[in-house]
Amino acid sequence: MIIKSATFVVSNTKVSALPEPNIPEYAFIGRSNVGKSSLINNLVGQNGLAKTSQKPGKTQLINHFLINEKWYIVDLPGYGYAKVSKTSREKWEKFIRAYLTKRKNLQCVFVLIDSRLEPQKIDLDFCCWLGECGIPFALIYTKADKQSAVKTDQNVAKFHKSLMTWFEEIPPFFITSAEKGLGREKVLAFIHDINEQFVMPIIDRPDQHHTPNP
Repeated sequence: MIIKSATFVVSNTKVSALPEPNIPEYAFIGRSNVGKSSLINNLVGQNGLAKTSQKPGKTQLINHFLINEKWYIVDLPGYGYAKVSKTSREKWEKFIRAYLTKRKNLQCVFVLIDSRLEPQKIDLDFCCWLGECGIPFALIYTKADKQSAVKTDQNVAKFHKSLMTWFEEIPPFFITSAEKGLGREKVLAFIHDINEQFVMPIIDRPDQHHTPNP
């Protein structure tokens, strides 16, 4: 897939205020500091589209980016940042859950996993929640350039082994590096294949339901 255009559309926390759900979209989420913004920028070929920061927890809104005028990338707040207040964390979690469970045109959630780490409970718990809700997801292992391929493969295998405690099969997964561009084409090809099969969701509108006159 060739990325010809990528533009910021809107940021907010209300599902009702999001763009019309008439084209496919793909959400990206992971623990804070997992390299999500860098990965998104690498995918679209624009260094400054998603804002990167040395301070974890910066993304606090649902950010929509329109790609090739045909589909959306959605940048969601990271989870698991301990220095955020409990109230703020609960607020984020509430609107993230609402988005993930109610957005009709959401095709896949890309869960980003730091390939340098042993399996983290918070990542496993989030994957299990997605599975329980029947929300399609894929795994993206980030920062693979920061260690040997052998070490990456070992950590990926450990995460998959932990997932198999709850799942019958492993979801699609990709090993990536934002700096090296590793995995970029495979992720975009995966999105392209889903886009080709996209069917417009049926959207219920309150103003379309009329009570007949007696």
